[in-house]
Amino acid sequence: MSQGTLTSKGQTTIPKEIRDELGLKAGDQLMYRVDKGRIVITPKTGSIRDLIGIFHDPNRKPLTVAEMDEAIGKAVMERYERSLPSKRREPAK
Repeated sequence: MSQGTLTSKGQTTIPKEIRDELGLKAGDQLMYRVDKGRIVITPKTGSIRDLIGIFHDPNRKPLTVAEMDEAIGKAVMERYERSLPSKRREPAK
């Protein structure tokens, strides 16, 4: 269990060991909810709504299937690596 302090602006710092455990980094979004008098904080995962408008861009070069496969593979590996305990992670290449 970790301890923190609430500032006058309503801010707190997530302890490093918890950030490491969850694979959180600067800029990540978090979701907050109250559950039986406790605050539950979870990393925000993508939503289908996040995709609105990203598919049509007349100035964007279309990707090949190989480029899409590569991007998907990279995202899967990054998510897997974030799920590992911090001691077992290897540096990104």
